[in-house]
Amino acid sequence: FVTSPYRHQRIQDVISRSDASTFLASSSDTTETTTTPKAQDGAEEVNPRKLGLALQLDDGTRKSHSMAQNTAFVTGFFKGLANRQSYGALLKSLYFVYDAMEKAMDETDESRVQQLDLPSLRRVASLEDDLQYFYGSDDAAKSPFLSNVQQQQSPATRTYVARIEHVAQTKPYLLIAHQYTRYLGDLFGGQMMGGMASSSLGLSNGDGTAFYQFDQIPDTQSFITKWYKLLNDLDLTDEQKQEIVDEANLVFDLNVGILQELEGSPFQAFTTLVINSFKARLGFA
Repeated sequence: FVTSPYRHQRIQDVISRSDASTFLASSSDTTETTTTPKAQDGAEEVNPRKLGLALQLDDGTRKSHSMAQNTAFVTGFFKGLANRQSYGALLKSLYFVYDAMEKAMDETDESRVQQLDLPSLRRVASLEDDLQYFYGSDDAAKSPFLSNVQQQQSPATRTYVARIEHVAQTKPYLLIAHQYTRYLGDLFGGQMMGGMASSSLGLSNGDGTAFYQFDQIPDTQSFITKWYKLLNDLDLTDEQKQEIVDEANLVFDLNVGILQELEGSPFQAFTTLVINSFKARLGFA
């Protein structure tokens, strides 16, 4: 649902302590490892995640938050799976966030942001598909998520969108932190989280979970490795790199703010996942 690659490991840690781990067994774990490619001479190349800004971001976002903040993130994640109303509210918030972020990337002249802006990562269209499924009508023009946009933004969502718009105008290279935190988190956890949403909410055939499907990226680990290389090759000063790490940590807090607004019981969602996992194990699902 959100944020850096490390945060998805927090969710997996919680789930792995229950029978819900069976449900995750079919999902590839890309959270802690990435495929290290071979050089042309056969030697193993250094994993780009262990170098440069990629390493700074991974370490910086992992070490800077307290247990209370991590717990708030995991609890909020399960609240988003409590029922369709909570999940739909989360999709709306994500739509506004990605709409602001991708508009900023379209409009910026910041070449370093443009180098990381790959079409296969874009999420607005998939979020529109999901929102159409939950809230749409036969007449797409009547879809509530496409009208009265500002009135529908929650307070935390407005704060998040305002931050994106601010950095786009003042220090556009900080959009790199938003690209890293959102897109890389989505890629690392997409298969797991889409599957959990489907199981918890009784969704099927990919309905309502297009956001988590990266159809143009057949090999997630290889793609992430290449993205990290692009990140490390950017021409940035040490000061700018630290600013990007600081911004990534702020983005984490902005995402937690959205999750904390959701209504729903995290216990209910977690219990549903465990029960459905148990049924799958017995062949009743």
